[in-house]
Amino acid sequence: MTRLTETKIVLVVRATRLADLKAKFATKSQARFYINSLGADFGDYENEDTSYQAAISKVQQLLGELGRVQLVQRSFLPNFVFGPEDIVVALGQDGLVANTLKYLSGQPLVGVNPDPKRWDGQLLPFQVKGLNQVMREILRGSRKTHEVTMAEAKLNTGLSLCAVNDLFIGLKSHGSARYRISTGDQAENHSSSGVIVSTGMGSTGWFKSLMTGTAGKAMGTISPDTRFPWESEFLYFTVREPFPSNTTGTSLVFGKVTKKQPLLLESQMGENGVIFSDGIEHDFLEFNSGTKATISLAERKGYLVV
Repeated sequence: MTRLTETKIVLVVRATRLADLKAKFATKSQARFYINSLGADFGDYENEDTSYQAAISKVQQLLGELGRVQLVQRSFLPNFVFGPEDIVVALGQDGLVANTLKYLSGQPLVGVNPDPKRWDGQLLPFQVKGLNQVMREILRGSRKTHEVTMAEAKLNTGLSLCAVNDLFIGLKSHGSARYRISTGDQAENHSSSGVIVSTGMGSTGWFKSLMTGTAGKAMGTISPDTRFPWESEFLYFTVREPFPSNTTGTSLVFGKVTKKQPLLLESQMGENGVIFSDGIEHDFLEFNSGTKATISLAERKGYLVV
């Protein structure tokens, strides 16, 4: 087959609910029995999978006419090496776009909605039927991108992790995370359900939920709708359910993070302390006693095609 270019196009996909069930129960029949026994609609799982697989096949064929296509499952992203000239296409839900973007270093990312009737797709501006034109414009350099600021956690162990939407710092299980938090000239020990650091892209997600459930002081600090631009040169941190005691405080529970004023955290947890990003709990940094984390804006930016 003759290709338009030799540009490598990386197509990122994810497992469907049906694929996850088949991996768990070994066969589709066993998965069907499990879902039906709970009174759920197994047909919906099948329809979702069929629609998604059809979209993958169609997009692979389309992209194959434009460049060299490499298919990558979301689970392989932490270990996948993207080339500097790659064009990346995420075919899935909003979460797949965020999960992909944080592993890129300047490559443009195209978010494609495989099933508009099923998914709203706030980060999926394109559909399969219009992808050919969009990709040709990208190859010509005539398509705009939207810059996205990312958060980054750097540890004194040398490890680091970026986030497109938010970072979570806390305990792996449902318990109290213990740490020392400091920003500027303020510092105190905490016992809480963890700390969330949100970006502009994440300001309509977890951050919005946190602000909706927070009274008074924090809400008066930002606009009522909680949104701030994707390219903002700041982040917000929010402490969940801080507990006051003789050794822990609750005065430093919300604030802004900038390059000049990062957020510093030192773990006081003997085990199960973690830092993960964008809801991907299996891709985490250990954050146990003695580990120090500096939370700030990442040096690299994300670029989402619009």
